[in-house]
Amino acid sequence: MKTNKYLAIYQEISQQIEKGEFAARKQLPSEHELAERYKTSRETIRKALNLLAQNGFIQKIRGKGSIVLDLAKFDFPVSGLVSFKELASKLGKPWKTLVHELETIAPDVFLQNELNLTKNDTVRKVIRIREINEEKIILDKDFFNERLVPGLTKKICEDSIYEYIEKDLGLTISFAKKEIIVEEPTEEDQNLLSLNGFHNVVVVKNHVYLDDASLLQYTESRHRPDKFRFVDFARRNH
Repeated sequence: MKTNKYLAIYQEISQQIEKGEFAARKQLPSEHELAERYKTSRETIRKALNLLAQNGFIQKIRGKGSIVLDLAKFDFPVSGLVSFKELASKLGKPWKTLVHELETIAPDVFLQNELNLTKNDTVRKVIRIREINEEKIILDKDFFNERLVPGLTKKICEDSIYEYIEKDLGLTISFAKKEIIVEEPTEEDQNLLSLNGFHNVVVVKNHVYLDDASLLQYTESRHRPDKFRFVDFARRNH
């Protein structure tokens, strides 16, 4: 391990994580312990740990050291429109949707702009917590034009709103405009999600349209960063 020793250390530890020799959510040995084990400097160990963090094997958490991440990330297509129920049904793991808020509100200026509404319109506000393996890992904040989506109940929101829209209301959800950003967790995120020491959340903002180009929904889906991988397929045009 003389040449690029930190790369060899990275490869060995990453393989051990993949094999389960270092369990998910457990702490790696300290920099000092790893330096002793590999008979190298702490600077070399630090380089290996930084590479492990960059490639999604560990998360460095202040005061806790390096925590091994669960490699079972869930693919969310960037360009597709997939409901949580559709995704969760493919996982083969226990899942649950918890309805935290469900109410009809008058749109403020922000929602008037996001949903192309007037102050006389009404919005159905739905705040849901998504749980997989008894961990609360997504906070969905949905706002629907109530004229287009009437009759939302707690039971529907616990199951699938998109299924209700398409099968019961007979509407066709066509496309969405998405924005993906990373933010520091809000107080609401910290209270409602199992953040486990993470200091950021991945936020996917969606404007969802029907096939007649009517703006149906504005949503913010707030994800714990270690559990979801956003994927897409791209082709270069020639």
